Amino acid sequence: MAPSLPDTPVARLGGHTGPVHALTFSSGSGQYLLSGSADRTINLYNPSKAFGKQSDKATAAALIQTYSGVHGYEVLSISVASDNSRFVSAGGDKTVFLWDVSTAQTLRRFGGTGSHTGKVECTAFGGEGDSVVISGSYDSTVRFWDTKSQGAKPIMMLDEAKDSVSSLAVHDHEIFTGSIDGRMRRYDLRMGMLHTDVLGASITSITPTLKADSVLVSTLDSTVRLLDMADGKLLKAYQDPAFEVKAYRIGSALALKDAVAISGSEDGHVYAWNVLSGECTHRIQHHGEESSVSRQSRRVVSTVACKWRGSEWASAGGDGTIAVWG
Repeated sequence: MAPSLPDTPVARLGGHTGPVHALTFSSGSGQYLLSGSADRTINLYNPSKAFGKQSDKATAAALIQTYSGVHGYEVLSISVASDNSRFVSAGGDKTVFLWDVSTAQTLRRFGGTGSHTGKVECTAFGGEGDSVVISGSYDSTVRFWDTKSQGAKPIMMLDEAKDSVSSLAVHDHEIFTGSIDGRMRRYDLRMGMLHTDVLGASITSITPTLKADSVLVSTLDSTVRLLDMADGKLLKAYQDPAFEVKAYRIGSALALKDAVAISGSEDGHVYAWNVLSGECTHRIQHHGEESSVSRQSRRVVSTVACKWRGSEWASAGGDGTIAVWG
């Protein structure tokens, strides 16, 4: 029997005054949830504290910390270190901020000389002990920052993209990047090789499978694709007549140990597909039944996140709220 994505809303979290662009569970058990918003703040929640509570009480119970006073522009990306002691955030500032989770203070700011010249749209940790921070930008470059060095300049830069780098992921010695130029690039840093897959439509999100033998790719033609990593062959395309990704940077993810692909949509719903069969199994309304969301930008579900372990997942977007499902 194919695993089924949980579709019961167990918590609805507020705390932001603008659209939520970034969402990620903590590493390991995924007990905590981090969100980044157009309101220039980052919130840390323990969603389990909100279960069974109404929205305002749920937020008060679940909200652990707000990280503010650093970003001057919207937050577009958040990534958490594997030991959960640090995270990075980035966005319209053209700067990457390295945070200490417990003190809510920034440890490093990667900006200035040699930094990005456009907004930073994606980030990731890499290297031994997560000692390297990697960032992709509207300026079409990917830059590597050494967190152990006091040097301000990036230690490496990739500039093959011809348009904005919208997403990136790290697996061992390989770096995956997705660009608005319609190409997914896989850099094998150990072998010094670059593999490029041309999709045509602009890429908004990439997620490698747990084994990194294939990758989930979202594009601005209302399609989510699963590509074979070895040769770039299309394994499966996920679509639905109502599914819409045409104008906004929409994120997708893999859930239930890569058995289910999920994606936000511009129509206010989250869509889920069985990875093997390609069947659309769920069309879940992100906004509550009582929601009066009207403007298109507020309807957009721009980001989804899944626990590494367990079946819980979350969605967020233009209405500024986070829905946790279980």
